[in-house]
Amino acid sequence: MLSVIIFDWGGTVMKNLPGASGPMAFWPRVEAVEGVAAALDALSRSHVLAIGSNAGESNAEMVRVALERVNLTQYFEHIFTSRDLGCAKPSAEFFRAVLKALDCPPAEVVMVGDSYEIDILGAHAAGLWTVWYNPHGRRLLDSVADGEVRRMAELVRVIAELKSAALGERL
Repeated sequence: MLSVIIFDWGGTVMKNLPGASGPMAFWPRVEAVEGVAAALDALSRSHVLAIGSNAGESNAEMVRVALERVNLTQYFEHIFTSRDLGCAKPSAEFFRAVLKALDCPPAEVVMVGDSYEIDILGAHAAGLWTVWYNPHGRRLLDSVADGEVRRMAELVRVIAELKSAALGERL
């Protein structure tokens, strides 16, 4: 059963704003990705939600500060950053550290991220389910992603489809 969803932070939950630099917690303005609040609200009712980010300039507390500015903090039970873990996606070490902290096997975890090379390939190699958030409609000849969304409004449906697929694999 898919019980945990890990979200990339910048570009997936929060917008990466042009010209902004340094820790997002200190940016003059921050914005959530369109539709993410509704998706998080729906998914948090039946899943543990976490952030898994390569936020090298931000630790977990700084990520929480930025999330609070857009009223999303309450959805995330865990926040993992490369700064805190000492390793980054797409390394297997990053995903092993996150899974160990969650005390959860990879087959029960979905990674949602906007970077195919970093989020999707790394999580797939670690045995996690993956959903590629692909708002620009990038095309690949051969994708390993288990699901793909172009808008966050599609995420709840795609996660439900993955849960059905995961259940089918166990039968």
